[in-house]
Amino acid sequence: MKRYLPVLALAVAVGVVQLAVRALKAEYLLTQLTMSAYYTLVTLGLCLLMGYAGQVSLGHAGFFAIGGYTASVLCTAGGAVIRFAPALSLPAGVAAAALIALVIGIPVLRLRGHYLAMATLGFGVIISRIILGTGLLGQADGISDVPALKLFAGLVLSGARPLRVQNYYTAWTLVVLGLLLSVNLLGSRVGRALRAIHGNEEAAAALGVNVGRYKLAVFVLSAMYAGLGGACLACFNGGIGPGEAGVMKSVRYVALVAAGGMGSPGATVAVSAVLTFLSLRGVFGLYDDAVFGALLVAIMLFAPEGLVGLVPARRRG
Repeated sequence: MKRYLPVLALAVAVGVVQLAVRALKAEYLLTQLTMSAYYTLVTLGLCLLMGYAGQVSLGHAGFFAIGGYTASVLCTAGGAVIRFAPALSLPAGVAAAALIALVIGIPVLRLRGHYLAMATLGFGVIISRIILGTGLLGQADGISDVPALKLFAGLVLSGARPLRVQNYYTAWTLVVLGLLLSVNLLGSRVGRALRAIHGNEEAAAALGVNVGRYKLAVFVLSAMYAGLGGACLACFNGGIGPGEAGVMKSVRYVALVAAGGMGSPGATVAVSAVLTFLSLRGVFGLYDDAVFGALLVAIMLFAPEGLVGLVPARRRG
């Protein structure tokens, strides 16, 4: 049961933060807190990929954009099927990210180290240029006027003021469920196989672990996390722009995972939530990208295990 403590702590923190915001009469903060949740989904999936499969990806902003643009296009120009069942745009965004991850993952994951990082970086650049050059995707203007997305049981994805609390809990419930899935996965046979791969691929293969299949599966799963975050954020914001596919976005996600601790999904969620919220509030100003770049350098130099590595082992349990 100890492994579920981060999930429980996150669930409690979500409720406490909302009550604190209400007590301070600062409900406007819920908008940035909700957006932070969708960006945190990306870092959570990337934590699995980097911390357990040992694969560094600089292209996850591309998967985030794929999910967001797919949902946006379907919501604004999806035809009768989407008008009949608009909630299909969310799974469609996730499916698009997963499919593309599967297609590029088969050849790309044969690479290792900086070769893999450069290949995924190239993928991110390609997605960014496709967006900027495609009229259907709005080019440099992006896609706007994405309607509020009605889900089920009265839930609506929208940034409208009366729906702030509902959307806050919807977003963070997804993160809690994502963290729960990650914890269960890492505690299973799959998690043990991933740890073996991270430790030594050749030794894992000698023990009968299908290294290629596991690496590809985690790559696709991490892309699905990113695609879901992108699709939800696009519907919440009422649009999406090409900046979401930018290279610096991918660097930011890597920096957040490294800061939290590549092998600690709970710490990654906490660090990502706090720093992303501060960024969205404009705390870092014009130095926003520089702050995350400096964070990545500092973590690599002084805390390669992330902030969680600074906690004494006895306290970590």
